[in-house]
Amino acid sequence: MTTTDAQPAASAGSRAREVVLDAAALTRCRRRIHLDHDPSAADSPQAPPDPAAEQRKADAAAHRARIGAELAGLPGWVTVPPGPHAERVAATAAAVAAEAAYIWNAALPTAGGRSGGAELLVRLPEGGYVPVIVVRHRISDPGEGAVTSPLLQPSPLAAAPDPRRRVRSQPRDLMRLAHLHELLAEQGWGAQPQPGALTGGVIGMDADVVVWHDLTAGLWPADGEGVRSTLEEYRVRFADRIAVAEAARTGAPPLALPSRITECRRCPWWPRCEAELVAADDVSLIARGEVATMLRGIDVTTVADLAALDPAQPVPIPLPEPVFADLVGLARARRSGLSVVRRVPRVEVPRADVEIDVDMESFGESGAYLWGTLLTLPGGVRPGDEAPGYRAFVTWDPLPTPDEARSFAEFWQWFTGVRAHAEATGRTFAAYCYNEQAENRWLLDSARRFAGRPGIPSVAEVEAFIADPCWVDMYAVVDEWFLCAQGKGLKRIAPVAGFSWHDPEAGGENSMRWYRAAVGMDGEPPDLEQRRRLLTYNSDDVAATHALRTWMTSPAVEEVPLAADL
Repeated sequence: MTTTDAQPAASAGSRAREVVLDAAALTRCRRRIHLDHDPSAADSPQAPPDPAAEQRKADAAAHRARIGAELAGLPGWVTVPPGPHAERVAATAAAVAAEAAYIWNAALPTAGGRSGGAELLVRLPEGGYVPVIVVRHRISDPGEGAVTSPLLQPSPLAAAPDPRRRVRSQPRDLMRLAHLHELLAEQGWGAQPQPGALTGGVIGMDADVVVWHDLTAGLWPADGEGVRSTLEEYRVRFADRIAVAEAARTGAPPLALPSRITECRRCPWWPRCEAELVAADDVSLIARGEVATMLRGIDVTTVADLAALDPAQPVPIPLPEPVFADLVGLARARRSGLSVVRRVPRVEVPRADVEIDVDMESFGESGAYLWGTLLTLPGGVRPGDEAPGYRAFVTWDPLPTPDEARSFAEFWQWFTGVRAHAEATGRTFAAYCYNEQAENRWLLDSARRFAGRPGIPSVAEVEAFIADPCWVDMYAVVDEWFLCAQGKGLKRIAPVAGFSWHDPEAGGENSMRWYRAAVGMDGEPPDLEQRRRLLTYNSDDVAATHALRTWMTSPAVEEVPLAADL
């Protein structure tokens, strides 16, 4: 849920200081901040806890613990023990007073409307500390331009340009570093930033180096004012967020109103905001984010307003004509109660004599534990063919595990064997997935991580397969031929083709919880029923992909209205 402005945000004054924000507020939806601080919203319905988010938090905590254990032998190391916040603040203050070289698990005093802590504080020779945070996402990519130090030398004094890495943009990391910089400055514990100085570090998922940042560097567009430094951008955002929260706390006119964005999918306030948007027929139900803001700027505020526009008459906003026409079509579909409409009279889907549907199940960033396949033979059975049907290539060893290499190799060898046999017998071959981003990521990652092990393909082999027209992303096919007013996810579109899942709770988020139980990750014996549940869920996903393309190449698809006829 992003927000529109009800009125310009006020500056952070003395009354606003009654509100305290953590670093997450700097990149969070403004409407969410309003609702988090609005006493009248306390009784509003909220979405249930997101199991995927819970899992990410648990994984991040375990990642931080591993890094802390690895660094703990550094000279001058002090660990602030876990406990109540006040006790941790006192222990941090004592370590600062003792001029500890490294302070792990630091908790900073709440000040200036800010609260927070750093995984690591690093003391500089001239005095003062710089923060280092530990995150469980990637912070660099192959390239050059990043400034790094070895993991076991987590100091800007050991940093140098890295010829193998470039910085991956992570605004939330930069905002958190700036937040910690301001908290340290409030206490007089921080190092004074000089232009070009390295003022904050990040240890990422790979945990092999510290990537250092200059918070005084100009990185942020500033609406006709050139660029702002990270610290300048932080201060603008912080003043705005404090004003939003204070207006909500005091019952003043809201500074942030609902508008749908990507973040809404995982926001606990979405049930309330969705109800408000539906009641208002808000245009962001069709056009999310900045597009909704642009449409409101030309007085297109509702879905009805958007549906009434002529797609052949461009509007005075910077939208490509096809995008604008699609938005109008989606608005008309929603107004007609249709979840799916066709863009074109004839829908085309690549088909073959031998077809395999593929669906992969991963567990966060830990790996891919299951490759599920559905083999069908539309061209008929030939001697030497594999028996059609569902096959699962799985490891039930808790990830990360070397056994993942075994299950992936078995999948790849079987898969490429079916393809080779089809080609050797003069038949066409196609493989299908739904939204190839996840499958491609783990195909490539598995080839890299397990290179040289039996049955593991080279990265070049995987890249060649991904680029081959035989690898068909059904999500892209749906996107090309249909407008989907309720979303294009497989769970949204497959029911239009008459498909339904056996498990009413089937979904990627719930599968995280099922997996933990299936492998006994929480100290309990492995739950064999949850393993069965995961296999059923995966087999339904590949069957749904198959059912979708079968429906799309049948006369039944012509029952779906054409967008041009709405």
